[in-house]
Amino acid sequence: MDASRNKITKDIYGYRTAIANIALVGGCGAEGNDWILIDAGVPFSGSYIKNFTEHVIGGGKKPIAIVLTHAHFDHVGGLTPLLNEWQVPVYIHEQEQEYVTGKKDYPPPHPFIEKGLMAWLSPLYPRKAINIHSYIRLLPTDGSIPEMPGWNWIHTPGHTEGHISLFREYDRVVIAGDALITVKQESALAVLTQKKEIHAPPAYFTQDWDRSFDSIKKIQNLKPNFIYTGHGKPMEGMELKKGLDLLIRRFEREMVGNEKYVH
Repeated sequence: MDASRNKITKDIYGYRTAIANIALVGGCGAEGNDWILIDAGVPFSGSYIKNFTEHVIGGGKKPIAIVLTHAHFDHVGGLTPLLNEWQVPVYIHEQEQEYVTGKKDYPPPHPFIEKGLMAWLSPLYPRKAINIHSYIRLLPTDGSIPEMPGWNWIHTPGHTEGHISLFREYDRVVIAGDALITVKQESALAVLTQKKEIHAPPAYFTQDWDRSFDSIKKIQNLKPNFIYTGHGKPMEGMELKKGLDLLIRRFEREMVGNEKYVH
């Protein structure tokens, strides 16, 4: 593996596990010599994620923590085997913790809200809560992220109630999870080709469209220079600005107040 191909900023590496992205963020810890994993990919991806991190970081150096943007199956699928080996804390928003402590399953998907094979297959996707309660730590209420100097978490609900995005102000980088994405995730063809364009979160699993719209506007108001999402390729600069403007307009036209998107 050529790790340089996965480098998306000077200290962030991205890796796609089948249909969902994870991120490796360096410059962490008190001395800036450690790293943190953001999300944990699709089921059975744990060994692939571990191999990827070893190529980037070197063997034997585990992360000091894992941060979850949310707990859908394609963002926690590799988590259990990684934790069995790494034994590190997992940070999550308080409104998302029930889904990783075995207390609450996600609601059923909406397979016909948007056309596309990936959407139609969504009733087959896992939605049962996992239980990693001994590793869970709640994110601080002040917006900081332990061991990640310079980063803050932003509550971006809608796709799930406890969804977060990560923001670093000095270079205006956003790790957005599924608050918005850069591929039409409902379409198998778009997922296969990774055609890059900004989209709202995967429709079949989005719980609240009004809050999702507010979260997208919240990200737009951060004036990001660079964004890396849970699905799709990184986007930056004027392409990102125009994409966000277009998404907001499309969201206002097609989604807000449309009974189709009221669950």
